Amino acid sequence: MVAEVLRLRGDCEVVGFLDPRPDLHEEMVAAIPVLGDDSLLPALRKRGVNHFFVGIGGAGDNGPRARLFDLATAAGMEAVMAIHPGAMVSPSAKLGAGVTVMAGAIIGTGARLGRNVLVNSGAIVEHDCVIGDHVHVATGAHIGGTVSVGRLSHIGLGASVRQCVRIGERVLVGAGTVVVSDVPDDACVVGVPARPLRAANEEEKH
Repeated sequence: MVAEVLRLRGDCEVVGFLDPRPDLHEEMVAAIPVLGDDSLLPALRKRGVNHFFVGIGGAGDNGPRARLFDLATAAGMEAVMAIHPGAMVSPSAKLGAGVTVMAGAIIGTGARLGRNVLVNSGAIVEHDCVIGDHVHVATGAHIGGTVSVGRLSHIGLGASVRQCVRIGERVLVGAGTVVVSDVPDDACVVGVPARPLRAANEEEKH
């Protein structure tokens, strides 16, 4: 999907994918060759490949996205931004390195997105939000105005976050969850309204 967005930009060429699975090496995926694994990064940099993108999402754990971003950056490459032409991004929004914004997504006035943030299809990040590094806002999620989301957090499919809420770091907001109050670091919340997952499991036992 990210490669398709970059093709639609029309100003860059995707020379290949890197993947840890040996069975994919030298295969073609979406008419793009799989060159090998991540150990090729230094050699590609020497050959003049100066940019990269992170092509994996994060289903609750954005650590792998962050590690790939840091690995390619350490190899001397620069993260390319992938903004779908069907997305709406306010001219006053500030986007960090490697931000990906998919089709139909909206980034509101004054929003600030950190490095390697993924805003998936149809998601909304409203005005004056602050989204930390390596956050994934999943498909159809809606984040109200002036919300802050800490680094490495995941806002699940179709979730909603009320305006002015603060979400900590490494938080998992489950699919369809409605967040109406602040969420601390390392929490996992689900339901309408959002509650800690442990509490939800305890209720099910009774």
